[in-house]
Amino acid sequence: MKSLPRDLAGLNVSRETVERLDGFVALFQKWAKAINLVAPSTLAEIWARHVLDSAQVHVLHPGARTWVDLGSGGGFPGIVTGILLAEKGDGWVHLVESNNKKAAFLRTAIRETGARASVHAIRIEEAPAVIPQCDAISARALADLDLLMEFGFPWSERNADLRFFLHKGRDYQREVDKALGRWRFDLVKHASVVEPDSVVLELSHLSRKP
Repeated sequence: MKSLPRDLAGLNVSRETVERLDGFVALFQKWAKAINLVAPSTLAEIWARHVLDSAQVHVLHPGARTWVDLGSGGGFPGIVTGILLAEKGDGWVHLVESNNKKAAFLRTAIRETGARASVHAIRIEEAPAVIPQCDAISARALADLDLLMEFGFPWSERNADLRFFLHKGRDYQREVDKALGRWRFDLVKHASVVEPDSVVLELSHLSRKP
């Protein structure tokens, strides 16, 4: 198995963190044979397509202490963020995943890697009642921007400084234009370190239009 260099998406990580990520990848590949965690066609490029792609979120907001990762699925970016937080010994990721098989995988990954995270096997709409506060929200390959804003809005109302970090593909501008019909927000577009046509959208100061 080929490991990432210690310079992970612009973040110089320890050997222990690389070993944690190695362990996560090995576990992921084992479980992916039984349950659909990501598109099978991307498994051969798991480090670049998934691990490195996930790590860039933490790099964009290293000061966030409490994350909510929506639709965590195979643990990208949530478990990767939790592993990077373990190196700091601070912070936490709340993984929201309603699929029980995927939630079981996530719990196993946390136990085996020491990621600073916990799993909530509930629907996303129920999560704000269970997780009262967060500094940042992440989501990857989950839903349109408009719906992601709807999911995250309860936390945004509680924290004026909340930021969203959302992975999007080449069609992201269409989603932004649609969301502007219902929402006001500040937007920063970060070019993906992995895919030239993809971005990480950083959203803040979210409010509904009257």
